[in-house]
Amino acid sequence: MTSRTTAPSTHDVVIVGGGHNALVAAAYLARTGLSVVVLERLDHLGGAAVSERPWAGVDARLSRYSYLVSLLPRTVIDDLRLRIALRRRRYSSYTPDPHAPDRGILIDTADAAATASSFARVTGDPTEAARFADLGRRLTPAARTLFPMMTEPLRPASAVRAQIGDELWADLVERPLGGLIRASLDTDIARGIALTDGLIGTFAAADDPSLRQNRCFLYHVIGGGTGDWDVPVGGMGAVSGELERAARAAGADLRANQEVLSVSPDGEVRTEGETLRGRVVLSGVGPAVLAELLRAGGAGEPSTPETPEGAQVKVNMLLRRLPRLRDTAVAPEAAFAGTFHVNETMTQLDAAYAVATAGGIPDPLPAEIYCHSLTDPSILGPELRASGAQTLTLFGLQVPHRLVDGTDPDAARAALLAAAERSLDSVLAEPLADCLYETPNGSPCIEARTTADLAASLGMVGGDIFHGALSWPWAEDSEALDTPAQRWGVATAHDRILLCGSGARRGGAVSGIGGHNAAQAVLELLA
Repeated sequence: MTSRTTAPSTHDVVIVGGGHNALVAAAYLARTGLSVVVLERLDHLGGAAVSERPWAGVDARLSRYSYLVSLLPRTVIDDLRLRIALRRRRYSSYTPDPHAPDRGILIDTADAAATASSFARVTGDPTEAARFADLGRRLTPAARTLFPMMTEPLRPASAVRAQIGDELWADLVERPLGGLIRASLDTDIARGIALTDGLIGTFAAADDPSLRQNRCFLYHVIGGGTGDWDVPVGGMGAVSGELERAARAAGADLRANQEVLSVSPDGEVRTEGETLRGRVVLSGVGPAVLAELLRAGGAGEPSTPETPEGAQVKVNMLLRRLPRLRDTAVAPEAAFAGTFHVNETMTQLDAAYAVATAGGIPDPLPAEIYCHSLTDPSILGPELRASGAQTLTLFGLQVPHRLVDGTDPDAARAALLAAAERSLDSVLAEPLADCLYETPNGSPCIEARTTADLAASLGMVGGDIFHGALSWPWAEDSEALDTPAQRWGVATAHDRILLCGSGARRGGAVSGIGGHNAAQAVLELLA
């Protein structure tokens, strides 16, 4: 820790960045009587977890960046008395066969027989549905074991391994994910459905030795102890809005339009207008951004975190109606109600990784689609609801930031949007363009948001939605857990600077876990 004589603290806790994790930390800390200030560069709080109206004159509130909720613990909702409603989707997913898109696999959580019939119709294997279900059951003990640990002090790897079991531990933690999926499932399309959970915002192949895909997969299958991903009623902005309300009610000072210029190891935080000092500083920005702020504050950071790299494109749409499918056996209202997988067989996902590694945009682009308005119509105004309009969100995989970094932003958006439309059109019975809603001036309601857009608008380096590579949600056996910050997975190289965002250990996704755990560490530090 670097130390120097400074003026007295202006606050107990200064939080840099005003995303949803920062609001969680602020609410927890302020309610104990600590003086807490949150400094946000943008003109609004909530970071990526907000709702916006992307098209002028159109009453549709979309979760423009973040979209589903799985990892937000019930304990955070209860502790902060958040008025948040999460709706479970009946249909888990629909996956058209890319080689014969007039048929597809519909996984209906309320009808196991229909699900089995769907698997058999597409794969020709009457037992593949059972194998898919068996894989889920095999992962359930890990989910039930790990998820409650996410809001507890870190446990050593050996203790977690003993609870999960050596065989499952080896498959999830020691060997590339592709091995587990191939051993569990026999068909390319079923393997792809499973593999996608390892590739959300993560650039990797099934057998990547880095195990990035394993870590991403683990976070996706443990959410809520079940792996279910739910729709927040009112959109993602309702989640951040409740967190903002809770933080203000607890007494936190929330300030927008406050760009932080530097942070020093002794707790000094400088903005354009003033200098604040905290007994503790929490960083809700990514570790790469924090490193730059510390350098500007004279820390002379000994090392630079690995440069983050996001790997996704997000396309937001408003449709006059849902498009017709080539598969006439499945209603669009069922197919789009869960996760709609497009060109995501295991072979296609790995082929797309190879194309992107060589510098090209995958074609077909692997993508998955969500229709939030089928589960939560409240995000649309009354006239849109009455007209039959629906939202669609497309999340494209295997498009690393390197493909758009340094290129013309408009050209990059256009290229990725065209690839996304081609991919989706390949499984539709009509062009997507024919279904798009139009603004009052006649423009189609569709927009692409690339990793470059995330970097420019939200300050996420490399457009990485996780603020860097996801970490295992436990400590290595050799890892020091001597301080509160180390035990809670929020430590930096400086004792008074802690992580509270997605870059914290066990951070990532809309979970509030980084904020919760940072708050617990601060309460121990300042006790």
